Amino acid sequence: MNKIEHIGIAVNELSRANAIYERLLGVAPYKTELVEGEGVATSFFQCGESKIELLEATRPDSPIAKFIEKRGEGIHHIAFAVADIKAELERLKANGFVILNETPKEGADNKWVAFLHPKHTSGVLVELCQERNNK
Repeated sequence: MNKIEHIGIAVNELSRANAIYERLLGVAPYKTELVEGEGVATSFFQCGESKIELLEATRPDSPIAKFIEKRGEGIHHIAFAVADIKAELERLKANGFVILNETPKEGADNKWVAFLHPKHTSGVLVELCQERNNK
């Protein structure tokens, strides 16, 4: 794993959360995106070398809607940048981690993504990210 790529934060209302984070970080989001397959609208803020991703559910059966219903708004996941997501998934699987999606899928911000089960990472949902043009 190369670095923390971003921290994902589940929010009820993206426009309201964007205004909060604009005031907090002193910058506007550099990108907003709809990821229809996951039922989520996202916005990204650059914060030094890392990013903050705000996630709003666009349908009631989405993972973000379920997360907010169960836990409320807050940190949803920590994402790590990797050079080779398939190799990293194999390494982690060999080390006993449970992979939630063994085949990387298209995520926001031009990334291939895969997730590790939080029961095996001290209760934290971990996302692996690789730039799509590097796969």
